[in-house]
Amino acid sequence: MPGIGIRMALTFFLKGMIIGFSIAIPVGPIGLLCIRRTLARGRLSGLSSGLGAATADGIYGSVAAFGLTFISHFLVSHQMTLGLIGGAFLCYLGVRIFVSVPQEKKPTREDGLLADYVSTLFLTLTNPVTILTFAAIFAASGVGSAPGRYYLPALLVLGVFSGSAIWWFVLSGLVSLFHKSIDESRLRLVNRISGTLIAGFGAIVLISMAFPAGR
Repeated sequence: MPGIGIRMALTFFLKGMIIGFSIAIPVGPIGLLCIRRTLARGRLSGLSSGLGAATADGIYGSVAAFGLTFISHFLVSHQMTLGLIGGAFLCYLGVRIFVSVPQEKKPTREDGLLADYVSTLFLTLTNPVTILTFAAIFAASGVGSAPGRYYLPALLVLGVFSGSAIWWFVLSGLVSLFHKSIDESRLRLVNRISGTLIAGFGAIVLISMAFPAGR
């Protein structure tokens, strides 16, 4: 019946939104970047950073939802290389933020917003283990319970992106309330703290890649 199909489609989309929102909430290096960029350059900069992460979540969600095993196998088999690249990039960003000198606040140019988006997209994609997380969650969500309905995985992935994007919209909006009250001295402190934490995340990734558990 058409009504059942609509309800099932809506259910899958809402499941995806919940998954995407839940995965985005934990504050890690991407969250710190979003917060720092929002405080330093305004809401659009933070939102662009968050949407880069949301896009990466959607890409990895597609790989898991549509069973693209050849892609997931390639990424997981190159997990160490990608992890080293991502960890090194986090260290670079952290040091760059730490030593950066606060400048007069100006509207972020379009090329700056694109750089914010691409950087977080790249950082999120360098964590291929995310595929395994999505694969486990999607299996539990019952994607395979409706054979022949290929639009359901697509709706699930769209929901993942939407849920993740909603979180970044909310986070950048809340943090932007403090944007105008951040003066040069406070922004310098924000740079020191966020730069140290982001570089620390990168160092942890590099150490975990160099000395994997069980070896």
